[in-house]
Amino acid sequence: MKIVTAITELRAARSLLSGSVGFVPTMGFLHAGHISLVKAARAECDSVVTSIFVNPTQFGPNEDLAKYPRDLPRDLALLEAAGVDLVWTPTEEVMYPSGFQTWVQVDALTRRLEGETRPGHFRGVTTVVAKLFNAVGPDRAYFGQKDAQQAAVVRRMTRDLDFPIEIIVCPTKREADGLAMSSRNTYLNLQERQAATVLFRALSLAKLAYDSGENGAEKLRAIVSAAVASEPLAKLQYVSCADYDSLEELDTVRGKALISMAVFMGKTRLIDNFVLG
Repeated sequence: MKIVTAITELRAARSLLSGSVGFVPTMGFLHAGHISLVKAARAECDSVVTSIFVNPTQFGPNEDLAKYPRDLPRDLALLEAAGVDLVWTPTEEVMYPSGFQTWVQVDALTRRLEGETRPGHFRGVTTVVAKLFNAVGPDRAYFGQKDAQQAAVVRRMTRDLDFPIEIIVCPTKREADGLAMSSRNTYLNLQERQAATVLFRALSLAKLAYDSGENGAEKLRAIVSAAVASEPLAKLQYVSCADYDSLEELDTVRGKALISMAVFMGKTRLIDNFVLG
């Protein structure tokens, strides 16, 4: 496994990779969810490239950039064990050199949900992903379903900017009790960690209702809201039942839909979603 930092090093190493290239962008502090993306890329592509970069431009002024968990030696060991060929670990100076002033913005899709509650977040995401795509030049790129809106935004950007890249969205990896795996789970204390299972329970109740014939989106949102309200440590920020691709809120679920939420567990903000239909 080769590890590079500079873009010139990356491009030189990338030119030596033969066949199809799968790419897994990450912010490090890897867990089994990240490794499942690497394994999917390994199964489908001749070579696998991973990036590790905590992207400052997708964090708001009061968010957790400074304390975001980092453990590069552990990450590199996990990636090597998973069969990654090339790891790019750019610095902030590499990604955003002095005088940087160019941004990539996806419009309507980023106004809702995470975009509404985290202004500027997706501008940072799409800009860094566009730069990663441009530098790595993969054939396929792998993202997790847990960050469903991010995946939708990246799909839209990839189509709109004619990147010749197939976007693969892989299922959310969960702990044994249903909690979606996330680097931010490390922020939770014992009581918060136990309470955080309410996200999975709430979504499961909504899916059970849908599978039993309930297709009223407001009813499904209400089921999630009531379940979260039953947990004293949880504070619901939003719940959505929206079209899977456009993310427009629905009145009735008729096709593929996304039921999603953001919840504060103490000071830690968690997101999760299920796909319906």
